[in-house]
Amino acid sequence: MFSYIARRVFATIPVMMIVALFVFSLLYIAPGDPAAVIAGDQASPEDVEKIRKSLGLDRPFLLRFSEWFFNLLQGDLGTSMFTGMPVRELIAQRVEPTLSLMVMTLIIAITVAVPIGVIAAWKSGTWIDRGIMAISVAGFSVPVFVVGYLLAYFLALELDWFPVQGYVSFSKGFWPWFETLVLPSIALGFVYIALIARITRATMLEVLSQDYIRTAKAKGMGQMGILFLHALKNAAVPVVTVIGIGIALLIGGAVVTESVFAIPGLGRLTIDAIVRRDYPLIQGLVVVFSFVYVLVNLLVDVIYTVIDPRIRY
Repeated sequence: MFSYIARRVFATIPVMMIVALFVFSLLYIAPGDPAAVIAGDQASPEDVEKIRKSLGLDRPFLLRFSEWFFNLLQGDLGTSMFTGMPVRELIAQRVEPTLSLMVMTLIIAITVAVPIGVIAAWKSGTWIDRGIMAISVAGFSVPVFVVGYLLAYFLALELDWFPVQGYVSFSKGFWPWFETLVLPSIALGFVYIALIARITRATMLEVLSQDYIRTAKAKGMGQMGILFLHALKNAAVPVVTVIGIGIALLIGGAVVTESVFAIPGLGRLTIDAIVRRDYPLIQGLVVVFSFVYVLVNLLVDVIYTVIDPRIRY
């Protein structure tokens, strides 16, 4: 098991190096002259040249990349062009809201999606199955911002059950923190629930047709025991895989969700950085998001070894 995990850890190193190279190249592959875009239409040639020097665009690419990558290894993500603050500090200030939103969304999505996926497979072909799959199709079809606005209108404005917008830190109390996350977590998790439920159903249908399931029924085991102790355990690998892949949906959806509900997290920071053309901040955010995604996939690979010991070999 240790050797398997070690191989997976070492495999992430070239991936992160390629990601770092791509992120740094954003300044060079962007259409037009980034310095001129940042300076604006009214800037003089001298102003554009100053920006080019501050970005290092007047220096060789490999030299600039080597310096940037060396600083990256030391945890230095650069300095924001708009605020003048270190990118690392700006990201650290916004981590809590985004992390809270993603964790809450994961808890809601897994808690809801896995059971309804199992039930849909158990009741395959019935109106329950068709209803769950119809909801799943809707989850894929309706954009996150539409779900967010509908939830905010009906549950916040009309019924006054939850705050419309904003975020309250966990340090100020669990319930205020929880209230501000319920609506954005449901909005962000809607498509995630649909994805996990569909994969759970498809995998469970295949497992429920296996011989050992019929043997368990013949021995008189209860239906819930068959579904959750035998079938779900053997269907867990594809489900865990799609949960890990779905982290990319959460990262992308967080940008939209935080804008709809005015949550001051990394998603809002990303939009602000793009609008202000703050390239160092954009680079830092992409590196952080990529690192989180690679780390989650590494964690999924480790979970595989717990679910199915054969994968270790």
